[in-house]
Amino acid sequence: MPYMLIVDDEPDICECLSDFFSAKGFSVHCAFSGEDALHHLIERPPDVLLLDLRLPDIWGMDVLRRAKRLSPTTKVVVVSSLDHQEPKAEAKACGASGYVTKPFDFSEVTWASVLAELH
Repeated sequence: MPYMLIVDDEPDICECLSDFFSAKGFSVHCAFSGEDALHHLIERPPDVLLLDLRLPDIWGMDVLRRAKRLSPTTKVVVVSSLDHQEPKAEAKACGASGYVTKPFDFSEVTWASVLAELH
């Protein structure tokens, strides 16, 4: 079962994503800050990291850079309300394999490419 770490400071979003991906066959853990995420990356590197950019302690792009250094094989998908080209391009340049814009839905269309790449 693939292991997913969801990093978002909004518990409701974490819960919804956790429920959705658990139903898709992932073992899921949530972190609510960048520091918590980095701790989990060291302790148990996930197969997949869903990462918000706006975190209370560390800018998500910095977490992304560190995550790719700590665990280069972890697939990272940024999930953010920032819907313009600059963060999307930066995330890709830092090693993210996907970018989903909030608010998102749970349709197969929204997550199909993410799920296909992650399994």
